[in-house]
Amino acid sequence: MDRSSKIVRVSIIGIAANIVLAAFKAAVGLISGSIAIVLDAVNNLSDAFSSVVTIVGTKLANRPADRKHPYGHGRVEYITSVIIAVIVLLAGVTSFREALDAILHPETASYSVPMLIIVAAAVIVKFLLGRFVKKKGEELHSESLVASGTDAFFDAVVSSTTLVGALVSLIFHWNIEGWLGLLISVLIVKAGAEILMDALSSIIGARVEEDLTSAIRTKINETEGVLGTYDLILHRYGPEKIIGSAHVEVPDELTAREIHILTRKITESIFKEFGIILTVGIYAANSDNPVISAIRRDVETVALKYPQILGTHGFYVEESEHRVSVDLLMDFGADAKEIYQKYCEEISAMHPDYHFDIILDSDFSD
Repeated sequence: MDRSSKIVRVSIIGIAANIVLAAFKAAVGLISGSIAIVLDAVNNLSDAFSSVVTIVGTKLANRPADRKHPYGHGRVEYITSVIIAVIVLLAGVTSFREALDAILHPETASYSVPMLIIVAAAVIVKFLLGRFVKKKGEELHSESLVASGTDAFFDAVVSSTTLVGALVSLIFHWNIEGWLGLLISVLIVKAGAEILMDALSSIIGARVEEDLTSAIRTKINETEGVLGTYDLILHRYGPEKIIGSAHVEVPDELTAREIHILTRKITESIFKEFGIILTVGIYAANSDNPVISAIRRDVETVALKYPQILGTHGFYVEESEHRVSVDLLMDFGADAKEIYQKYCEEISAMHPDYHFDIILDSDFSD
C-alpha cells in the first residue's frame, strides 16, 4: 500500500470515529441540556470534515507533475493543512459565541450516571484516536494527519473539562457549563492558530530538519575525493519531494572526467538513500603551498573575530592573477553589509598584493 492510500485509510477511520462520537455527544448534550457537550459534538463533526479535506488534498497532491507544475503537486498537502486550520478556527469562534450566550442566559443542565459514562468513554476513544492519527501522520510525513491527530488528542483534554463540569453540577449544583464552553472555545482557537502557523511556515519555506541536512552532508563527505560539503540548499515540494543543490570541495588537479564521475556518484547515492534530487557544484582546493596556506589561515582567523560569521568556504587562490575567492557564511539578523566591509578591509590590509573576491552566503541549512 502506497503513502497516499495509507493516509486515506487513516482519514476514513477518523471520519467514522468522529461521526459516532458526535452522535453520542449530541444525544447526551440535548437530553441533559449541556451546552458544553453539544459544542463538543459539533467539534467532532468539524474533525470528521477535516478528515474529508485530508483525503481530497492527498488525492490532489498525489497527481503527477505536468508542464504547468513541473515539480508536482505535493504542496497541496500544505494547503490542506491551512483549510483544516480554518475549519478548526471557525469551530472555535462559533463555540465561543454559543458559550458566551450560555453565560449570559444560563440554563440548568441535568445529568445521569449513564450520561457521564458515555462522556468518559468518548474522552478515552478520542484520546486513542488522536494518538493513532498523529503517530501515523508522523510516520507518513503528513502535516494534515499530524494536524488532525493533534486536534483530536487536544479534544480529548477539552472533553475531559466537560466531564469535570458535569461532576461539579452533580455534586455542588453549580452551573459552570458556559465558562467551560468558553475555555473550550479559546483552546480550540489556539489549536487552530498553531496548525495554521505551521502550515503557512511550510508554504513560505521552512528550514529543513537538522538531522536530515546533517545526514546528507555526512553521506556526501564519505565519497572518495570530497574534501568538504557546503551551500546545501533544499526545497520541499511536498512531504515526499525535495530538490536541492550543494557544493563539494575537490582537489584542483582533478580532470573534467573525474569530476563528472564524482558528482554523478554523489547525486545517485543521495537519491538512492534519501530520495532527494541534488544538483552538485564544485569548489576547487589548492594543492599544498605555504603561501596559500598562510592566506587561508588568515581568512579563517579574521572570520573568527565576528560571531555573526558562521564560517568560510569556497577558498581558492589563483596564483597567476593574485586573486583570492572565498565565501562568508553569515548568520541571519546580522548587519551583513557593515561586517562584510570590515572583513574585506582587514583581510585586504593583511595581504595587499592579492585581490579578494568575497561573496556573502546565507545560512540556508544547518
